[in-house]
Formats: sequence, C-alpha cells, structure tokens
Amino acid sequence: MPGGSVISFNCVDSSLSSLKNCQSYINTGMDIATNVALDLVENCNDVEEVNSMESVMLEYAAMDRELKHYMQAVEATVQQIKRDKPENIPDLKDLVKKKFTALESKNDDSDLQRNEKYIHFMEQLKRMRKQFGPRSNTDANESIEQIDEDIAVTQSQINVICPITQMEMQKPVRNKVCGHSYEEEAILKIIQRRENQKKKACCPKIGCSHLDVKRSDLEPDEVLKRAIDSQNKQTQSMP
Repeated sequence: MPGGSVISFNCVDSSLSSLKNCQSYINTGMDIATNVALDLVENCNDVEEVNSMESVMLEYAAMDRELKHYMQAVEATVQQIKRDKPENIPDLKDLVKKKFTALESKNDDSDLQRNEKYIHFMEQLKRMRKQFGPRSNTDANESIEQIDEDIAVTQSQINVICPITQMEMQKPVRNKVCGHSYEEEAILKIIQRRENQKKKACCPKIGCSHLDVKRSDLEPDEVLKRAIDSQNKQTQSMP
C-alpha cells in the first residue's frame, strides 16, 4: 500500500492459536465434569453433588462463550483492517474491545444451555439416572457388592453389541439423531466409504429410518461405555 502503514498480523495469529488451545482446556474440563457427574450417579446418586456439577458445566459454558466472543472480535477486527486498509495503524485493542463488548451485550442465560458440551452432559446424565434411579441415603451406604449386582441387572437390558461389527463395543458412540450406538471406528469407516462414493451413510441399525449419518451426529456414549466396562469387570471377577 503506497504511502500507508504495513501491518503484520503474525502476533495476532499466534495469539489466536493460543486462545484455541485454551478452548481445548475448557473442553477437557467439561469432559472431566461430565465423568465426575456420571460417577456420582452410578455410585451414590447424591442429587446435591450432581447439581453442583451441572453448575460447573454452566460455568465452563460461560467461559467458552466469552472466549469464542473474544476470538470472533479479534478475527472481525483483522478482517476489517484488511478490508479497509487504513493509512494509519488503528488502536487494535480498542477495536477488539468494542466488538467484544457488542457481542457480550447480546448474552442470554439460555445461550449456556445450548452449549454442545452442556447438552451432551444433560443427555448422558438423563440416561444414567434412568438406569440407576435415585437412591435413598440408606441405599447410598450399601455395600459395593450390592451396587455391582444392581449394575449387572441393569446391564442385562443393554445391548452392548455393535450393529456393524456384531461384537461387543469398546469405544461406543451414540447417534444424536436416532439414538443408536455403534463402535466408533466401524461407523466412521462407513461414513468415509460412503463419502468417497459421494453417497449418504444410513444408520446400520436394522429398522432405523435415519438415512444420513454425519460425523457431527456422533458423540461418545459414556453411559454405554460404563455399562460395558462394569460388565467386563463383573465377568473377570467371577470364579
């Protein structure tokens, strides 16, 4: 740009990369909180403790929203400068702050409940509670052996066989659209193969009408994984 200032965005790109790493830390924290909540339901079903984990998830969702807004503000500022090509270097910090404030002003509590990780948390929690149900304080203090027996009875009603491999699942994923679960590697291979053929992947569960399974439809099936692991533990402990 003749006579104008040359602006390098290398530092900005580096900062955005660091912020994305922070986002992965938030995601990891939400995964840990989900597992802790499922542990609580499985082992003692302490409603107060489980609710506290839901609050933790909402706090993480708020941090995730704030981080995304800041990254959007930075990216929008960079695009604006590249588009407008100003003669003088503007106050980047001020521009970012204004865009960030504008995004944050539109915040609503319902935004947090639409966070993908929070939705996954609530769905997994609902399924876990359906399996084990609420327990009284007396039940919470029962022996480990009795708890394992209850889990075993519940597992007898769960299909742990992958509809694709016809083998017990090791890393099950759940289809958010139709609710069916599969071995992760097996369903991803089907999706990839159909993509190569420029076709849609149908749910491999017999009788399912879902005709367009996408990678984005899949989420880790923590509840089923726990049932499988516990079932294997029961089998190994048998004389």
